[in-house]
Amino acid sequence: MGEGVMISLNNVLNEQSIAQMEKSLRYISTIVKQKGREILNDYTITPPQFVALQWLLEYGDMTIGDLSNKMFSACSTTTDLVDRMERNHLVMRVKDASDRRVVRIHLLEEGTRIIEEVVQKRQDYLKGILDQMTPDAVADLQNGLEKLYIEMKEE
Repeated sequence: MGEGVMISLNNVLNEQSIAQMEKSLRYISTIVKQKGREILNDYTITPPQFVALQWLLEYGDMTIGDLSNKMFSACSTTTDLVDRMERNHLVMRVKDASDRRVVRIHLLEEGTRIIEEVVQKRQDYLKGILDQMTPDAVADLQNGLEKLYIEMKEE
């Protein structure tokens, strides 16, 4: 980077602008979570069940321990969660083919359907907001968020 670019970046990244970005990200996160909870009101699952189903959809069958780690929750809490989802026919426990002592949580069709519907409604909500922005502003936002995520993920 040229010296002029670095100086202008240092001017942009002052304490006040960093504080404002952190605040904006926190507020956006709160709004997205609240909107997600409103959408879930039309379904028979709770927000923690939604999170668990998303992990299963994204990563496939998992043990209780794996799912607990992804959700940052105790195994006993995750076990209770899986029990309720199993009663509602969203998931089922299956024995691992290579080690019968290992039990994995498998996402069922109804769980997949609910996740896909809820995610689509969340995306529709976001699209309605983004439709109010210019295409260039949306592209800049998308690029910026992707870069921020990559940097944070590598920490």
